[in-house]
Amino acid sequence: MHEYTSTARVWGLTCPGFPEEVSRARRWTRDILRDSPLAEDAELIVSELSANAILHTASGLTTGSFHLALAVSTQVIALSVTDDGGAGTAPKAEHQGQEAEHGRGLGMVSAIAHRVVVHDSHGGYTVTAELFTAPRVGGHPC
Repeated sequence: MHEYTSTARVWGLTCPGFPEEVSRARRWTRDILRDSPLAEDAELIVSELSANAILHTASGLTTGSFHLALAVSTQVIALSVTDDGGAGTAPKAEHQGQEAEHGRGLGMVSAIAHRVVVHDSHGGYTVTAELFTAPRVGGHPC
């Protein structure tokens, strides 16, 4: 393979910040990954990250939106959701008690994904969850 040739494929989608757009994000992810054994995990992750963007940031305001990026290579599926900001604090996984009604989503994403990274992104945040498609030496067992 030529050094400048990549086998990775990347897709992007921008959605208005309405709750019904979460199902659109799920469908979009499922359609792209329809032949992958990780499709259901990816769909769940995108659903949670999209819902978080709508519920906890300016993405859920009347003029808000959120952006999804999906990158697929032979080694990894990377799912990113970028919000419009306004939350004041970076997203983080929290350990909630059994009676808590909120605050478990990013912890669930962290449990499913092999790696979760949060980046400051021009006033908002981008949360990227990676699913490794093949076992890695010394990596997270699945």
